[in-house]
Amino acid sequence: MEYSPPPLFKQGAPARVKVTVFALVSIALLVVDARLHALDAVRQVAATVLYPLQMAALVPRDALSNMGDYFSSVSALQKEVRDLKSQQVAQAQAMQEAQLQMAENAHLRRLMDARAHLPVHSMMSEILYDARDPSTRRVVLDRGARAGIKLGLPVIDNAGVVGQVTRVFPFTSEVTLLTDKEQAIPVQVLRSGLRSVAYGRGHSGLLDL
Repeated sequence: MEYSPPPLFKQGAPARVKVTVFALVSIALLVVDARLHALDAVRQVAATVLYPLQMAALVPRDALSNMGDYFSSVSALQKEVRDLKSQQVAQAQAMQEAQLQMAENAHLRRLMDARAHLPVHSMMSEILYDARDPSTRRVVLDRGARAGIKLGLPVIDNAGVVGQVTRVFPFTSEVTLLTDKEQAIPVQVLRSGLRSVAYGRGHSGLLDL
């Protein structure tokens, strides 16, 4: 007696046969599409139908990317705000210093203009001889009280201050040079603004600070 499986469990074609058939069909479709472009319309329809699904699948990725960009933008903006605040503080300090410097310059200009309008009286004089006291650094000039010389006036040459009038006579005056050991004068280094007092060293002709 021959046995046959019931219709519910009836077996079809073997799996290898199915794989072979599907492979041949796929190869045939590839050849036809490559030669005749017969599946272009089908491909266009499939792409149109699947486009919403593709966009829906990309939503989580785009959302994560946008969130990352948002937080990166927030961090960048916060850093930029901090940098701008620092620059604002630095610029405010620089502006205050510039305003102070402008005010000082304006004040100096006013002083210079005032000095420019003040009459500066000066006169030429000639050294007659050195003072009789050999222990001092003094000279006698050919101008005195009758020429307007007064006690304490500075004496200068082409290099700067050389001494001060310490005695006045009717026709002559005596000048104590800066190199005299009893003479002192305030000085300032223009480059650094350092102030000091220069003292004479006597016969050496030098100064001490």
